[in-house]
Amino acid sequence: MAAFAFKGSRTETSEQIAMLAAAGKKGKAPAAAKGGRPLWFPSAVAPDYLDGSLPGDRGFDPWGFAKPEELLQYTTGTADITLSKNKDEEYVGKVKEERDVLTGEPLVPWSSAFGLKRLRECELIHGRWAMLFVLGALVGEAVTGVAWQNAGLVEAREGYTYFGFSLPFSGSQITWFEVLTMGFVEIFRNTEMNIEKRVYPGGAFDPLGLASKDAETTFRLKEAEIKHARLAMVAFLGFATAAAKTGAGATTAFSIWAASFGN
Repeated sequence: MAAFAFKGSRTETSEQIAMLAAAGKKGKAPAAAKGGRPLWFPSAVAPDYLDGSLPGDRGFDPWGFAKPEELLQYTTGTADITLSKNKDEEYVGKVKEERDVLTGEPLVPWSSAFGLKRLRECELIHGRWAMLFVLGALVGEAVTGVAWQNAGLVEAREGYTYFGFSLPFSGSQITWFEVLTMGFVEIFRNTEMNIEKRVYPGGAFDPLGLASKDAETTFRLKEAEIKHARLAMVAFLGFATAAAKTGAGATTAFSIWAASFGN
């Protein structure tokens, strides 16, 4: 008899957590992450699928995006008019859905957009972009005195430069160049199916040799990275909000905010 399943109630499980914290190995979380670990809110209770094995895991998933799903399985009934009595569908049991399944397709690597590994990959990539933005905005404003949101407008009016050298390209040409080059890099990164190599393409960036082969040290460094990434994403939101509301750049908005405490 055939059987089928449909998405029913959702349940939490820690059986599907298998994130890597060191190259080719599952990292060892610090002792604080195993019991009585810090959470995103003092009275918060971490769901069991966020068990602290992931760097920066503070049990934050209020909307249950990464919560594993559970399927209810039933047999198929019969609908034969020649029978005196047809069989009804019968409940068979529950089937746990594995979200973090690699499809083998580079542009659609995961079977679900809400698997824990996929969400962590997106968080880390977005956080790195945010860290670059925050550094670029602050340094750019400090050097040129131009607010970050007006930098493109000034260059479009006065000509594009790079480290003081004029570029013989128009704004549209530079835009297309950046789209194509960054698109190629991102597509190339997506051809890798190993989660560790996807989030650390080319290996870990460690020019100062701070990392070690010790799994716990590597775990702590990855946790520091994700903390800075999250802080940068919040800073980006603050920069954008201040620019939209006051028209001030990041450094000017900070000066205004700091001066308000003296009034």
